[in-house]
Amino acid sequence: MSRIEGLSPDRLSSEQRALYDAILAGRRGQAAAAAGGPSGGAGLLDGRGALVGPFNAWLLSPSIGDRVQRLGEAIRFGSSLPQNVLEVAILVEAREWRAEFEWWAHVRLARRAGVTQEVIAAINEQREPVFTDPGEEIAWRFSQELLAKRRVGPATYRAARERFGENGVMELITLLGYYTLVSMTLNAFEVSLPEGQELTFDTPE
Repeated sequence: MSRIEGLSPDRLSSEQRALYDAILAGRRGQAAAAAGGPSGGAGLLDGRGALVGPFNAWLLSPSIGDRVQRLGEAIRFGSSLPQNVLEVAILVEAREWRAEFEWWAHVRLARRAGVTQEVIAAINEQREPVFTDPGEEIAWRFSQELLAKRRVGPATYRAARERFGENGVMELITLLGYYTLVSMTLNAFEVSLPEGQELTFDTPE
């Protein structure tokens, strides 16, 4: 069970409601609607209309939450990096933090972006995947090094710069920082998966 209750629309302050509406009206809400309704795709709402994932938690501090969600929207929908590359990096982050909701949501988005099941399984099992896309491989290696070693080696940095440009490298770093915050939010509040979904990381390490 989540440590915080889902905030349904009738319980929101005016500031919280403004953030709630902004999330649903933004690119996330549009993507969810295109995937089959306001709670389609990775899911934005529960059965009572409360936001799910980290978004419900961010309503607790609407001023900060709005800035955080706009950064995330820019990363997901305004990046120069291909969607499959973004999703590989997000899965590495989710696995590093054992962030259940993040993994659950982005496995679906990764598949939709063309990431293979072999790559997804390898990230989950923390072994080196067999890639068919060079960009995915570079994003995986860059993410692995930065998260595990707190640094990126010269060869990996050069490969990322040559593939994505310096702007793309900056976007990749920003993505990893943003999803660290997402993971912290999910784990600290013990945010639950949607009803009926099974945990992936069901034993502590």
